[in-house]
Amino acid sequence: MNKRFPSSVVKRQMSNKQKTSTNALFDTHAHLQWRDFDKDRNIVIDRAKETGVHNIVNIGFDVNSSLEGVKLAERHEGLYATVGIHPHNASKFSEDVLGKMKDLCKNPKVVAVGEIGLDYYRNLSSKEDQKRAFESQLLLAEELKLPVVIHDRDAHADVFQTISKLGGRIRGIMHCFTGNKQMAEQYVKLNFLLSFTGAITFPKSSELVEIAKWADLTKILLETDCPWLAPQEVRRKRNEPAFLVYTAKKIAELREIRLDELAEATTRNARRIFQLS
Repeated sequence: MNKRFPSSVVKRQMSNKQKTSTNALFDTHAHLQWRDFDKDRNIVIDRAKETGVHNIVNIGFDVNSSLEGVKLAERHEGLYATVGIHPHNASKFSEDVLGKMKDLCKNPKVVAVGEIGLDYYRNLSSKEDQKRAFESQLLLAEELKLPVVIHDRDAHADVFQTISKLGGRIRGIMHCFTGNKQMAEQYVKLNFLLSFTGAITFPKSSELVEIAKWADLTKILLETDCPWLAPQEVRRKRNEPAFLVYTAKKIAELREIRLDELAEATTRNARRIFQLS
């Protein structure tokens, strides 16, 4: 079970070398609307800024969470939101839901459609419902000229085939990328960005490490996927945006560049894909 802990503990765990005072980090995938943050959400947001994470995108996974993400973004400078139906919730997708999504996407704080995609690991919705919801939301993103945030778990072939049908008319992010190098190459050719989580700090992440070293710096994003996937240094704790620095530090070391150089590049990539000035 993940545990909350005070800001002083976080600060003690992070050395000055791990903070990014020169260039701010951008957490492109968080779920701060999740119930794990109900007791200290504002503190978590403040703590993120103290550690150099000045921008956070809260990711929707159904209509209610998308709405909560938008409300949270409206209350805090530097926070943004996405609107989407996760494949787990695809069985509840309908034309009415699509209409509500479209209305929410009119909010200026909404920067993408997501998280959407396919999940054949849990199969909490049927494959048919997942594909239907996925394709409809891709078309919505195309219509609204918004990028997409893609969830792909044990559904690599179908996800790639579905995205490829749009012939490059859609752009987006492969969230929590854990595929192989061949997959990475395919998505980079489609002009998608590869987003890395704390999983890259895990001991058994050799393939992911090679991809993070290989990928062009203009194709990389950082994310926490909090409250899940806390980096190795803080495993078994509730993940939060402040911990993004561990992932950034790891990738900077792998690429043999300065932490502030990685922060500047990945933040620039995030602002470009989300169409932020």
